[in-house]
Amino acid sequence: MASYLEIYCDKILNNEIISCDKIKTICKKLKHDIHHPGKYHFDEEIANHHVGFIQRFCKTPSGKIGTPLKLALFQVAWLQAIFGFVDDEGYRQYNEVMIMCGRKNGKTTLLSAVMLDMLMNDGEGSPQIVSCASTQDQSRLSFNAALKMVKQSPELSRHIKKRVSDLYFAQNFGTIKALSGNHNALDGLDIHCCICDELAAWKERDTYDLMKQATGARRQPLIMTITTAGYIRESIGDAQYAYSAAVLNGTAKNDRFLPFIYELDNPDEWLDETCYVKANPGLFTIKGMDYMREVVQKAKDDPTFKNTVLCKEFDLPQTEVVSWLPYEAIVNETTHPIEFYEHSYGIGSVDLSSVRDLTAAVMLIRRPNDSNIYILAHCFIPQAKLDDLQKDSAYEAPYKLWAEQGWITINEGAQVDYSLVTKWFVDMVEIHDIRPLWVGYDRAMANYWSQEMISFGFDMIPVAQGPYTWTYSMKSMGAALTDHKVIYNNNPVLRWCLSNTAAKSLNKDGIETIQPVKIQTNRRIDAMVATLNAWVVYDKHYEEYISYLR
Repeated sequence: MASYLEIYCDKILNNEIISCDKIKTICKKLKHDIHHPGKYHFDEEIANHHVGFIQRFCKTPSGKIGTPLKLALFQVAWLQAIFGFVDDEGYRQYNEVMIMCGRKNGKTTLLSAVMLDMLMNDGEGSPQIVSCASTQDQSRLSFNAALKMVKQSPELSRHIKKRVSDLYFAQNFGTIKALSGNHNALDGLDIHCCICDELAAWKERDTYDLMKQATGARRQPLIMTITTAGYIRESIGDAQYAYSAAVLNGTAKNDRFLPFIYELDNPDEWLDETCYVKANPGLFTIKGMDYMREVVQKAKDDPTFKNTVLCKEFDLPQTEVVSWLPYEAIVNETTHPIEFYEHSYGIGSVDLSSVRDLTAAVMLIRRPNDSNIYILAHCFIPQAKLDDLQKDSAYEAPYKLWAEQGWITINEGAQVDYSLVTKWFVDMVEIHDIRPLWVGYDRAMANYWSQEMISFGFDMIPVAQGPYTWTYSMKSMGAALTDHKVIYNNNPVLRWCLSNTAAKSLNKDGIETIQPVKIQTNRRIDAMVATLNAWVVYDKHYEEYISYLR
């Protein structure tokens, strides 16, 4: 008889269960691995050792309290995939799992049951099991659900004791504990199983990295991440989603990482209820269709609610408020090497910070017989700004990571060194033969710097930053982004700034204008503004610029 995992994979691959492309890909791989063992093979007995424990001893923690936990087919398939692939010594193949699906698909209940299973049923001595989240309240959701399961089970409550800060299993000295992103409390851990709850809400990756490193001494550790899509862009959630996609498409090679990504393949599918199950594997068994119809109808009637529904019910990443452009319009992963842009004429622009914040430099480039608009962008930030953020335990963006990747320059001192901005433009000309015909700058902020640029021979164009100047260019730039005609080399800083941008509309004397504003005070839009300033110069000098293309 086929395993539940294979039955589930068959239903997915035969379209008996409607699914997204990423789920079809992982199901195809898992079915192949079942029938073509290599270093690892599928052992249904080992898989059912864990499934059986959960269904025998764990009780429903909410709703019909006290009833045995009956897992849905997709949940059994997850568990059989996680625990069933082992090497010849019986050790697990997968040490990290990423599960992304819409909310209310039984995530918290399953996490709680897995924690109890890993505590008592995995053969590990003194296992440390942790539930980790961005806040203590979130991390305690699965911990408290596990506690309820213990209290409802005579067998579990006989052996697991609630202490002040953990659940303790004396037979193997194991513990379950809820942790949040307090780095001081995370050092010295020796984790056997880490549950990363709602990863998309984590603002920084340090906690995840500490959890990953804390499993290094265990024989067969497990990091299990379950999340919905989120509102925080360029976060560890985005990074893990991108890594999952890379593993699935084969560009990343990691046979110990198991991604289950449930999402809509196309944003327009939120209007097609036959597609709801793509992002909601528990639809009809755990989550009701009536509920889905209600929230979708509310999103249709109330545009301010649509963002929430797309993000949390359908796993389409959004920003925290209604932004200038939808996230799918902003994302463009096309890249080219710098040689592709060499020997070109462009239009330069900057958005200079007052002193201590992010400064952005941009080069807009067109190529002959090519309708795309190419953007090269680089940002600058002083070390003192990063020190202040760290001192205040504040977080804006992964600036240090971006600096390591070459997207940002961090200069010593308390303010941006504008001479580095000048050098970036000079290097574009002298090293790459990318020559800006004009360089736009904010005439209210950059007069001193413009004189330095003039001394190097650049033709400086003042831009009167404001709604009357920006409106036309912001609309045309938005249209080009929506059509995916703007190729910015997948620059994460520019993408972040674009996602941080909202459009402020004004109607004065019958004239409709728009201008970019931040969606939150601690977000940055500098690279977007620099790009917009370049677009203003591009629109103003369009005919002349096009005549120079080579």
